[in-house]
Parts: sequence; structure tokens; C-alpha cells
Amino acid sequence: MDAGECLTEYRITRFQFPRERPIGDSQIRLDEVYVAAVELIDGAGRVGLGFAQSLVTPLPEIDEIERVFAQEAWPGLLRQSPAAIALAVKRPRGGNVRQMGLPFEKALQDAIWDLFAKQVDLPLWQLLGAERQSLPVYASGLDFHLSDHEFEELFGNAAEQGYRSFKIKVGHPDIGRDLHRLSLLRSATGGRGLVMIDANEAWTAQEAADAIRIFQKEGQKIFWAEDPVPRDDIDGLQMLRRMGLTRINAGEYLDLSGKRRLLESQACDMLNIHGPTGDGMRVGWLANDYNVEVTLGNTFLEIGVNLALALPGVRWLEYSFQNLDHLVEETFEIFEGHIHARDVPGHGLQLSETARRNSQPRLAPPPPTETSQLAHG
Repeated sequence: MDAGECLTEYRITRFQFPRERPIGDSQIRLDEVYVAAVELIDGAGRVGLGFAQSLVTPLPEIDEIERVFAQEAWPGLLRQSPAAIALAVKRPRGGNVRQMGLPFEKALQDAIWDLFAKQVDLPLWQLLGAERQSLPVYASGLDFHLSDHEFEELFGNAAEQGYRSFKIKVGHPDIGRDLHRLSLLRSATGGRGLVMIDANEAWTAQEAADAIRIFQKEGQKIFWAEDPVPRDDIDGLQMLRRMGLTRINAGEYLDLSGKRRLLESQACDMLNIHGPTGDGMRVGWLANDYNVEVTLGNTFLEIGVNLALALPGVRWLEYSFQNLDHLVEETFEIFEGHIHARDVPGHGLQLSETARRNSQPRLAPPPPTETSQLAHG
């Protein structure tokens, strides 16, 4: 094995800063960003980048982050080849089936694949087999906690920028409020484009059916209903799919085994994979076997564009207008409603040195919020 291709070092940088606007859904509101950049470095000095995000709870101070990483993650990475890690098939057993003490799993997959692609001198989307370099994005507001004025402004600006598909948050206890928001969306966008709704598991199956019927009665055409019921309610999802009121998009919160059960039960029209590179490819292959369309939700700084391009069933990438761009030297270009992957080795993102210098390594308590569980894309 070439020593220059083995992992030899790592760097972790902690960030915490306010969001430009509250984001959230029917279950949660978020006002702060808590994230750590994880950089894995090989013997030749090449760097793979991933982001570990905690949506609700502030990350601990950098000393504790590094302690957890050194104890739980680094022993399995040191002197290993990124290619071997990326392509390995494991048989998890017993105590090996557990999450790390901090959310490093996605960051590590993205960093490993980034470094793997750099070692073979290919853009990640090409390494994954993509034959296209751009695809449409849909405008996603994460808008449940915005005022009506803020809501109209966000989606109106999106329509002016060339977006032609829009997803809004629903699931309010007052169905009239959801209907009002759909009317505002039509006004803000001129009624152009597809409309998706995301209830983030707020409804029972019967409530979901009733809500969609009400929307349709008022002339609101819904392209898909995302996560209308709790993730494990396979019977409810089957019922909604059989009714055929709209496409059922589900699976975001399920692991690979859960997504397989969803496909085997024919309980969704569209499978939301919402995962890191390696897991996303595995789920994409599985969905292809069942001839089910794949959707790909929010990924940090749109890093998932590489995966979305590689899976032929993906028609859009979700984009939600968050103030994260300053963390990297250059973001992916979005022009007239299309996102373009970068033609450089790796996934295309590099940690900003300015952001590194201005990072916040120490814990800063956030203002009180109403959060209670993980946010959803």
C-alpha cells in the first residue's frame, strides 16, 4: 500500500453562529448553527472534508470534540486507505452497532469519499458514475416559523431567481393556516411550478388524507406529500399510497434497513435517501432494484449534489437558503434553478481559511429556544 495514500492526520474546527432566520417545521425551531469541520489528511498532504452537525444541542468545547474523535473514530482510520474504507463491506455485530458519542458518521463518510476522489484525481460525481454535471434544485423554505411577509419574500425571491419547484412546511394544528400558506405561495410565485408539502410526521394517515383533500378542493395541486405520518407507520403510508391523492415521499428518517422495509412494503412512491455518500449510493442501488424514484433532501452546503448527479432517478436537489456559505472557499454554483457540480477533484468544497481563523472553539450558550427533537429537511 502506498504510504502517501494512507490517513496520517486530522483537524477539527468548531463553529457556532446565529442563523439569519429561524428555520424549522411543525415539530421544531432552530436559531443557531452548531457544526464541526472534520478534515482527514493523507501522507501526501491531501485533505478530505466533512461536516458534523448537531441540530439541537450545542457541540462541546473543542477539547472534548477531539477527545471523542481520537477515542471513537481515529483508531479505525489511522494508516488506512480511504478507498479501502469507502468500499469495505462490514458485518456489524454486537457492541460494534452503536452511534458515536458525537455525530461524526456522516462527516467521516463525506471526508473519506472526498479524499478517495482526490487520490484518483476525479471529481466525486464522476467517480460515482455520474454522466451529468447539473440538475434542477427546488426551493425549500424550512419556513414554518416565518411570518407571512417573510414567507412571501423568501419564495418570491426564489421564483425571481429561476426556481420552478417549491416545498413548504405544513402540519399546523389549524389546517386553515396550512391552506393560507399555500395561497401565499401561489401569490408569491405567480402560481408557476410544482408545489410539494412536508408535514414532518405531524399527521395520522387519516389526517393526512383529509388535509390533502382540503388542499385539492381549494385548487391547490400537490406534487408530493413528504413524511405525512410517523416514519414507522408503514400501514399508514401504504393506505395513503393506495388512495393515490398525491405522491408519497418517505424514508428520510429511516436507516438502510428501514428504507428496505419501506420499499418491500410498497409504501412510498418516492424514497427520500437523505444520507452521506456511501450510504446514499447503497440506498440508491436498492431503490433502483424496486424501480422507485429517489429524492435527495437537504445536505450540508449541498455536498449531496455529487450523489444526486450519480443516481439517475434523482430529479432535484433540495436547497433551503441558509447562511452557511462563509464556511467554504467556494460554493456550488446555482443559476436559474440549476445547481452545478464543480469540475475539480473531490466533492468540490474546501474549508475557508477565514472561517477557520474566526471559528468558535469554545462553548457559547445559545438563547432559549422551543426545540425538542431533531430538525428535518
